Amino acid sequence: MNQVGASSGGRPRTRARKLGDRIAEIVAEMLERRIKDPRLGFVTVTEARVTGDLREATVFYTVYGTDADADGTAAALSSATGLIRSEVGRQTGLKHTPSISFARDTVPDSARVIEDLVAKARAADAEVAAARAGAVPAGDPDPYRLAGAPDDDDDDHQS
Repeated sequence: MNQVGASSGGRPRTRARKLGDRIAEIVAEMLERRIKDPRLGFVTVTEARVTGDLREATVFYTVYGTDADADGTAAALSSATGLIRSEVGRQTGLKHTPSISFARDTVPDSARVIEDLVAKARAADAEVAAARAGAVPAGDPDPYRLAGAPDDDDDDHQS
């Protein structure tokens, strides 16, 4: 019986995921305690993804502040990449330390846009509900004929 994830193909992904979690911890700790670049803004490491062959790691981060703060943080991270990679290699003890790249995490920005759209939709729904309150239908209150009900129009034409 072959189960998903039971093959050797599932193991590297699990190892890569664990290594990614460890790299994220190491990078976050380094940014908090060891990297003293003044360009480094209020940065949060959100995730690190490692390729299946464990050769490359992408560290995702968010920056609180303006676009200028984000640009400064990107420059600071770029200049500290070598130091960070050395520390990752030292703390993980891997034979080959993965190359590290940084990417700004856009998920929080996307979530903010979605929340704004949901708020607009709720406001529009509230406007429609307010306009509908107290409104009465035009014409018959029940414009649909019930099945089996006598046809009033036929009676008028036969007389």
